[in-house]
Amino acid sequence: MDTSGNTRATVILALLLALPLSAAAQTREAGPWWPAPHGPDDQAGASNYVTPEKILQALQIPRTGQTYELGHMYEASMPAYGIRPYYLNVTPGPVPQRAAGGVVHQDYFNGFIGQMGTQFDALSHMGRNVEMADGSIETVFYNGFTEDELTGANRGVGGVEALGIEHMKPFITRGILVDIAGYKGVPTLAPDYEVTLEDVLGALERQGMSEDTIEQGDAVLFHYGWSVNWTNPSRYNDSFVGAGDNEGSPGIGGDVARWLVTKRPSMVGGDSCCVQIMPATASGNVHHTLFFDEGIPLLENMELKDVAADEVYEFLFLNLTIRIKGATGSPVRPIAVR
Repeated sequence: MDTSGNTRATVILALLLALPLSAAAQTREAGPWWPAPHGPDDQAGASNYVTPEKILQALQIPRTGQTYELGHMYEASMPAYGIRPYYLNVTPGPVPQRAAGGVVHQDYFNGFIGQMGTQFDALSHMGRNVEMADGSIETVFYNGFTEDELTGANRGVGGVEALGIEHMKPFITRGILVDIAGYKGVPTLAPDYEVTLEDVLGALERQGMSEDTIEQGDAVLFHYGWSVNWTNPSRYNDSFVGAGDNEGSPGIGGDVARWLVTKRPSMVGGDSCCVQIMPATASGNVHHTLFFDEGIPLLENMELKDVAADEVYEFLFLNLTIRIKGATGSPVRPIAVR
C-alpha cells in the first residue's frame, strides 16, 4: 500500500497548521480555515457529505438486521465532564380514589442537554482566538463565524445565533469501526495512550481494510475499550486529572486528526469522553482540526464494545441529533445495523 502521497499531504497540512495565526492577514471573509469547502455561508459542515446517494448506498449494507446500541443510557450516575448537573423529576400521581379517570406524568429536566452522556458536539462547541488583519482579536469558529455572530445579539440567551445543532443534517450513512484496542490486543488502552496513524492503519489492516476503505461521508468510530470505566466516573472522566482514579483518557492525536480531514468523513466518534487523548498533547487539538478544517463534528462517550466483540467493522450507521435551536450539542441514540 503506497501512502506516500497521503503522508506528504499530512506533513504539509501539519506545517500550515503550525504557522502562527497572526502570520496571515485574515478577515471575516478569509482566514486560515475559512471559507469552508462547503461554501462561505455553510453551517452544516461535513454532514453535507451524507448525500441522498450516500444514504442509499448505506441502506444496502445490512444483511441480518441485527442492531447495536452505540450509546450509553442517560441517567444521573453517568460520568459528567467537570461540574455538569443532571436532574430529572417526575411527580407521582395521587392515590386513586375511584376506578375511573387516570393520571398524566410529565418530566422536568435540568442539566447540560447537549454536553452530557453520549454527546454530539456541534460546530459551535469550540472556537479559537486569532488576530485579524486590523489587529483585533476574535474568537473564530467553523467557516469564519465569530463569537459575536454566535452570541452577540442576545448574549447566548436562547442559544447561539449561528452554527446551532439544528443545522446538522441527519446521519444515515456507512459506519466504519476502527478497533484500536483489538489491534493492540488489550481490553482497554492505557489512560495516557495517544493513538497514532500507524495504529489506525494497522487496525484497518487487521480488519481486512485499508485507508482507502474509508470513503467521503462515512462515520469513523474509534474503539479504545475505555467504556469499561463508565461506572467509575473518576477513572473515566478526565476533567480533573490527578483527582481520585483519574489519569486522563486515551484517544487520537493531531496526526490522526489531520489524516482524517483528508478522508472527509461526515463525523468522528469514540468511546471516551473527548475522542482525542486527554490531556491533549503537543501533536495538536483534535477538536480544532476536525471542526475548523472540514466541519467534522464529534460524537463522544460512545459504547462500542459489542460491535467490536462481534467484529462488525462496517455497518449502517444511524444518528439523528435533536433539532434544539441554538444548542451547541445534542443527546443522541446512535445505532449500528449489520
